[in-house]
Amino acid sequence: MSDVRYTVAAAVAHIELNRPQALNAWTPDMGRELLAAVRRADEDSSVRSVLVTGAGKAFSSGADVTVPRDTTRDGDPDLSSWLRTIYNPVILQIRSSQKPFVAAVHGACAGLGVSLALACDLVLASDDAYLLLAFVRIGVMPDAGATAFLAERVGLARANALCMLGEKLPAPTAEQWGLVNSVHPGRELHDAAADLARRLASGPTVAVGNMKYALTAAAQARLAEQLDLEAGLQQSHARTADYAEGRAAFTEKRTAVFRGR
Repeated sequence: MSDVRYTVAAAVAHIELNRPQALNAWTPDMGRELLAAVRRADEDSSVRSVLVTGAGKAFSSGADVTVPRDTTRDGDPDLSSWLRTIYNPVILQIRSSQKPFVAAVHGACAGLGVSLALACDLVLASDDAYLLLAFVRIGVMPDAGATAFLAERVGLARANALCMLGEKLPAPTAEQWGLVNSVHPGRELHDAAADLARRLASGPTVAVGNMKYALTAAAQARLAEQLDLEAGLQQSHARTADYAEGRAAFTEKRTAVFRGR
């Protein structure tokens, strides 16, 4: 079964993350499929808008931490190559596309899932959804554009709280903060998101595309630089004792004891 489903109907491309057994956690293979799907939608002249959803109980729980990391030439865990070659290109492809992307978020939206949702132009959420950036629990930092999107939309005080404390942000609060456009009862979310995607697809998509281009240029002119900065900073954690402790604590299902080195 494909980790990403791709269909087109009524000029809307539907991209569905399809690892429900793992709460749609990203693997490199899934990331490659997602990148191919986003590029396919962008290049297909019959597609006028894109809907992004997750199968099962969650939108996406982030990166699949059970997948072994490669190592660098120095023998350190490689925390940046997948970002640079797979995950960041997904984000940049969505932002550079002149087609509007709609995300429908339900259940858990964590880590890379947050980056994917916030890369979309409009975000709808179910009333039981939440955003979570729990990187701090394993001694690393948010990536794939999350720091750029948060600083842009909620300001430093709230962005700092989300990143440094690693606590859940319920969908209604995310709507108040401007991270989510609207919140819907769970049973109504998919229909609302599909209706919105069809509305965009039936509109003046050249004008909509130019709106996206201009707004992106105004708010995210340095997004590619920020993604590169995140990847480099992420790799800097590879040799820290805190990262080793965070990984061990996660595996052993205990509270990490960080020492700031």
